[in-house]
Amino acid sequence: MEGVNEIRTPAEDDAAVEGAVLRLLLALHPAQIAFEELLREIAACPADFAQRDALERALRDLAAAGLLHRNGNLVLPSRAAVRFDELLGD
Repeated sequence: MEGVNEIRTPAEDDAAVEGAVLRLLLALHPAQIAFEELLREIAACPADFAQRDALERALRDLAAAGLLHRNGNLVLPSRAAVRFDELLGD
């Protein structure tokens, strides 16, 4: 049965979205990006409620972890996230 190993739990899906969001924010740093722009970059279908909700959850959880800040509609990585990215070096 092909694809059986590709099934992910909701928590794994959420972690994947969080990782994609944080990678994009770090790549664009120091620019701030608006939620709608981020949605267009991350979601395959930005009008889809489930994808919009997944992005909202990712932003909420990353902010709670101290990895990003929201300033109104704008989103940017925290200093801690930027510094960690610098330490890892690409």
